[in-house]
Amino acid sequence: MTDARTGAHGGMETSYGFRQVADGEKQGLVNDVFHKVAKRYDIMNDVMSAGMHRVWKDAMIAALSPRKEEGYKTLDVAGGTGDIAFRIVEASGRKAHTTVLDINGSMLALGAERAAKKKLSDNLDFVEANAESLPFENNSFDAYTVAFGIRNVPRIDVALSEAYRVLKRGGRLLVLEFSEVEMPLLDKFYEEWSFKAIPQFGKMITGDAEPYQYLVESIRKFPNQENFATMIREAGFSRVSYTNYTGGIAALHSGWKL
Repeated sequence: MTDARTGAHGGMETSYGFRQVADGEKQGLVNDVFHKVAKRYDIMNDVMSAGMHRVWKDAMIAALSPRKEEGYKTLDVAGGTGDIAFRIVEASGRKAHTTVLDINGSMLALGAERAAKKKLSDNLDFVEANAESLPFENNSFDAYTVAFGIRNVPRIDVALSEAYRVLKRGGRLLVLEFSEVEMPLLDKFYEEWSFKAIPQFGKMITGDAEPYQYLVESIRKFPNQENFATMIREAGFSRVSYTNYTGGIAALHSGWKL
């Protein structure tokens, strides 16, 4: 399915999985997907990654290495359930303050509930807003993170420009996303798993295969590692790099605002 991928200069704006939709229609369709899966979000991630998302997210936080000092501020985008934000706060010795931003209220409600149970509410804010139009001042955050969410943003280039705007000088962007498998045997296995097994598991779990069908198709449409790195550079970031996880099933992209 490599030939289905979009490149560095657009294509995701009107791509709802493999289906082309009208300009401006994608966001509403994606919102519906996440309203449907919010209560089973952890199970969804386990199905999508065969459980590896937990390992990859831990590696992402290790790469970020949050500072253990008051005043360290991070923004986690498309992270409504708090999965990354909780890790950041804990890794900072509960010194960091993380703003969790998501366009989906169902996901944010789940995250706020979890934060209260973990007694982390004082370290977190939950903001319902669009990644393409962040409600924050310039130079506000030390780090911007997004895990498995950037491909669901219609105008990715706009979201990356907004990330650059709200980061402080010396701030870091980290994006964890499913990517292009680079191992010959693994790519065939993952292809079979994605298109045959995942939607069926989704139907068993939620009674509805369609959200999972969209999610696996969106992975195949997302730009590969090199093309996404190009998009990050074009947004203004420096020292752009990426690290493949599990043969390229996922990749961690990094950039700095210098």
